[in-house]
Amino acid sequence: MSSAQPQGYLALPAADTGSPVLVLHAWWGLNDTIKAFCQRLAEAGFVAFAPDIYHGRVTDQIAEAEALAEETGPNFIQTRAALVEAIAFLKARAGATASGVAVVGFSMGAFYALDLAVNAPESVHSVVIFYGTGPTEFSQSKADFLGHFAENDPFEPQSSVDGLEAALKMAGRPVTFYRYDGVGHWFFEPDRADAYNPAAAGLAWDRTLAFLKRPST
Repeated sequence: MSSAQPQGYLALPAADTGSPVLVLHAWWGLNDTIKAFCQRLAEAGFVAFAPDIYHGRVTDQIAEAEALAEETGPNFIQTRAALVEAIAFLKARAGATASGVAVVGFSMGAFYALDLAVNAPESVHSVVIFYGTGPTEFSQSKADFLGHFAENDPFEPQSSVDGLEAALKMAGRPVTFYRYDGVGHWFFEPDRADAYNPAAAGLAWDRTLAFLKRPST
């Protein structure tokens, strides 16, 4: 297991150790919103690491973000391998007691988080997804799942959310999905002025923190 830090953003708690959380960015790239989220996790006592899937490229424009996501798509297997290496780094940095990690994914990052739960099941014990779906075969997963979804979301129709929830339950995975009334995609991200909803974001943060801090089963 390599201890070298992959490209990305690391946030450490005051104690310098804590439970590990892998944070996977949306299609905007590793922007200040994701870094601030990692810092909030660190302030709550977690070791948070956000790998840079785009290798330094960041945008706040939808068309450019869509192009970056599409460019990454053909390299999906390599990206998955890089994320598995990021998990190895994070576990080592958090301490030898870390048997697995929690993964938090936003939009595009939610897809990768769900994929890791299936393809790196021994390394992922918890998954939090924000307004994103993904694979629907979870028989190999060992994780618990928490989801935050928007009522008005053209990117993730309710049928996709309902299908993912049903697939997780069918696989016997503990799952709690919240649907936030009157909000849209990106409601958690303060830099998206057209979508950010402070009340819904605050509630989602509180629920996420409670989920991550729950006793291990």
